Amino acid sequence: MRVIIVGCGRVGARLAAQLAVEGHDVRIIDRSAKAHRLLPAGFPGRFHEGNGFSRTVLAVAGIEHADAFVAVTSTDSSNIVSARTAKETYRVPLVLARICDPAHADIYRELGIPTVASVRWTVHRIHQMLLHRHLTPELSFGNGETLLLRSELPAYLTGRRLTEFDVDGEIRVVEVTRAGRSLVPAHHTPAEPGDLVTFAVAATALGRLRGFLDKELGT
Repeated sequence: MRVIIVGCGRVGARLAAQLAVEGHDVRIIDRSAKAHRLLPAGFPGRFHEGNGFSRTVLAVAGIEHADAFVAVTSTDSSNIVSARTAKETYRVPLVLARICDPAHADIYRELGIPTVASVRWTVHRIHQMLLHRHLTPELSFGNGETLLLRSELPAYLTGRRLTEFDVDGEIRVVEVTRAGRSLVPAHHTPAEPGDLVTFAVAATALGRLRGFLDKELGT
């Protein structure tokens, strides 16, 4: 996955380093050339000096082939402009932004750009959203160790018991919305077409849950 990160502060640098170690193609942009010092020695990604909303800089960073774009500067105005440019001008499939002032939340919401507000777990949260984009987060607990997530079940799982997703200590099906009505599934409740299922899941088990949704159980 090619990810462009705007803002090479503590959040941007840590996120870039983590994604690069996992083998992703990371391009990071910052107005200060000195910001690259926050990146680890031997960082395999690319660093670009300039504004994150400059089309020239974005073109050099390869935005036309980007899979994801993350704006994590310390200024909401810069994040909004760069995120909007990525979403509306370049049609990047996944655009995320850090929000410093909650008063600006409505602006991002109207633009359809998911945001992360808590500085304490920004890197962890954005990382989850990048790699598990088809799981919609509803709520988190503690410092993000446990999440409440919703996902529509793939059609091939129709007829399987919803409790087959339960993994002791990691994943639990807690609710299903079916034909507009919510219910707490019983042990024998089968999945039906169009079910929107709510999972309580440990952050460390997101990959496992994604595997359940990407392929048939037991295969």
